[in-house]
Amino acid sequence: MVPFGFTPDDGDDASNKENQENLEAMMRQMQEQIQQQFEQLGINGGLANPFAAFGAGSQEALPLAPVRDTAKKFVMSNGSQPLGTNDVTAINNACEIADIWLNEATDFPASSSASAKSISRLDWVDETLPGWQATMEPLATGLSAAISTLLEEAMNSAGSEYEEAMGAAPIGAIAGLLRTFIGSMIATQLGQAIGAIATSATGAHDVGLPILEPARPLLIPENIELWGADTEIPKTEIYLFHALREGAIARLFEHNPWIVSYIRSSIVAYGAGIRIDLEAIQRQAEEAMQGMQGMSDINEQSFTIALDSGIFTPEETPAQREALSKLETVLALVDGWSDEVATVAAGDRIPSITALREIHRRNRATAAPSQQLFKTMLGLEVSPKLAREASAFWSRVRELKGASARDQIWSGILPSATELLAPDLFLASTEIPDDLSGLI
Repeated sequence: MVPFGFTPDDGDDASNKENQENLEAMMRQMQEQIQQQFEQLGINGGLANPFAAFGAGSQEALPLAPVRDTAKKFVMSNGSQPLGTNDVTAINNACEIADIWLNEATDFPASSSASAKSISRLDWVDETLPGWQATMEPLATGLSAAISTLLEEAMNSAGSEYEEAMGAAPIGAIAGLLRTFIGSMIATQLGQAIGAIATSATGAHDVGLPILEPARPLLIPENIELWGADTEIPKTEIYLFHALREGAIARLFEHNPWIVSYIRSSIVAYGAGIRIDLEAIQRQAEEAMQGMQGMSDINEQSFTIALDSGIFTPEETPAQREALSKLETVLALVDGWSDEVATVAAGDRIPSITALREIHRRNRATAAPSQQLFKTMLGLEVSPKLAREASAFWSRVRELKGASARDQIWSGILPSATELLAPDLFLASTEIPDDLSGLI
């Protein structure tokens, strides 16, 4: 295997020198492209070195600084209103009422946190960023491990002839640049996704991911106002609806910490299975080198390397498919459970509950930034249909066994995607028979 598609010519020093010069030019071009990505996002200003967070001294696979900068720039470009007294009062009142109603609808008690329950878009980024890092860092770790594997294979196959002709430095330089490229791409993509979510999410748990520690209700009044702007539903009902959903998921995560681990372990399993397409890198590098032979000026068209060219496309393994299936199902279960619990809690006290649920589902299906996050970062398209099936599943379990039995399922084996369609059979499969003599 030839390392990165560069074949040394043992008998031609001039050719080797030209290869070295072209390689250095190509690497400079790569770095310029990465810098341009930062500049286009408006986050280069004020940063002496936009790649410093990904340097050799960084111990984090996904440093917070570039993610935060990208997310905040995105939010500021879309606007972030400061909290007003009326906003805080409206959220506090809605959450107090929601807690009382939720006490009747679920066995999980209210969050023990006394922290503020309302927040601006910009502050929401800071508040949730550690949770985003903990949740999404396994992707960066998986890509970093894939880079190390790729380089180890390349260096093992290079042999002494390559080292004599080209020296060991180019591979080391490529290693650093590839890691920088991976880090910057993940950071900018995640930062953009978080920024987009901050401009539309109604609460910290609107995405269905555990991004607050400890879990607690946290709502964005500016976004709730926009959410209900095109409806004639009273604002009090809209605020109560979102307070119920946010409060329900916060209770679920706080009192079932294993769910947090379950979600993150699925992402870890996916990240661990990432492989980098070395042949694609070799092929593009060879084409780039051939195109640069004899060229005195290296321009933007002479070398292009990007994620959408398939270079870093994961080889989807059975383990990765299983991880994504687990993740999609548990996210649907969380969303469906919160929908069921909020509906029961509202009862007939929110006349527009049916219309509010339909608006929520329509928004989820058409323009949810969280859906784009999963698609961009994981290649996962969470099906709105699966969330509806999960809500129907939880509702059926409550009808058959009661609310306590419904909530108790979270402490045992969760249903699979296919079992959502057959709650009766799922319950039968998890029941312990009164007479165990037949099992002996």
